Order: sequence, then C-alpha cells, then structure tokens
Amino acid sequence: MTDEVRSDELPTTAVDPVTSSGRDGKVKVAMIGLCGCWGCTLSFLDMDERILPLLTEITILRSSLTDIKRITERCAIGFIEGGVANEDNIETLRHFRDNCDVLISVGACAVWGGVPAMRNVFELKDCLAEAYVDSPTAVAGAAPVIPFHPDIPRLTTKVHPCHEVVEMDYFIPGCPPDADAIFAVLDDLIHGRPVALPRSLNHYD
Repeated sequence: MTDEVRSDELPTTAVDPVTSSGRDGKVKVAMIGLCGCWGCTLSFLDMDERILPLLTEITILRSSLTDIKRITERCAIGFIEGGVANEDNIETLRHFRDNCDVLISVGACAVWGGVPAMRNVFELKDCLAEAYVDSPTAVAGAAPVIPFHPDIPRLTTKVHPCHEVVEMDYFIPGCPPDADAIFAVLDDLIHGRPVALPRSLNHYD
C-alpha cells in the first residue's frame, strides 16, 4: 500500500535549541528491544548511579526508555536487545545497522536467539495452533482465531540472532548481562579504547 509508513519513518517532534546544544560533543547512542523480555534494558538501568556521569558524555536518541520511534541522526553506538522474530524486527534492525557506526548484540536473545528461539524446533503453524487454537486457556465455546491483521507484524518462520540478519560488531552475552559488563563495553567505546570484556564479567558457571 502506498500510504504505509515504516516504524523508523514515523514523524518526530523537532528538538528544541537548548536540548540540541546540550548534545554537542556528546557520543550519540541508540538502543532498542526486539523479541526479548526487556531484562537487558533493566541491566542497563542497573548501572545505577554510574548512569549520571555517563549522561555528561553520551546522549541517548532512539530508545525503549524514551519511546522515540526512529533514529533522527547518525549514532556512534547502537545496542540491540532481543532476537529477530517478525518482519518489524528485521526492519528495525536494518535501520539501526544503517544509522549506527558500532552495533552491539546485548543478551542471549540477541546473541543466539534465547528463549524465543525455542520455537525453532517446531513448525510455525504448530506454534500458532498451540497458542490460539488448542490453548488450554482458550475460551470455551468461542471460535478459535489465529490473529491476522496488516497492523500485526508477520512472524518469521524461525527466530534469528541479530548477526544472521545484519553484521554485528560486538556481543555481550548473558540472560541478562551484568550491568558491569554493559558499563565496561560502553565506557571503552566512548573513551576510544579497544573493547575488553574480562572473563570475570562474562562467565556464568
């Protein structure tokens, strides 16, 4: 349809001059959640008081925290939480790849598909039938309906980790990653150091 608008093309309110000038010289960061649980975003918030001095060095543009719908200017760093499970996820991930210098997979879902990828061992039609037709919570007597509408993103046949759709530059594993791991990677990048994620922040045994 010719009147369709992609999610990254939704209109945005112009930034006021004071806010815009406050961003000058800061490292621009974008972050988004695809198919996941938001646990990695909570880990970002778990940096606690360390976030405050970070905000003097970075400015966060598109983000699940701000509900900004698109990247309005090129970003140095993009954080992706969640795997790719529908067409909207693909569109969003490609938009981030096109508009971020460095793109980072954050958490198990982004790195290898995580819990959502458990459906990969089944046919998609069987998953939909289990969820909507044969569900034990289905309303008795109601006609079973599998939702289908142009406004609902179509599911991909399988759930994919981000690097199977676009090239990713770094990976922060974990379910969710420790806040210290996210901080270490971000601190290295904004200060121009090679990313060094020590094993002490990157093991789960």
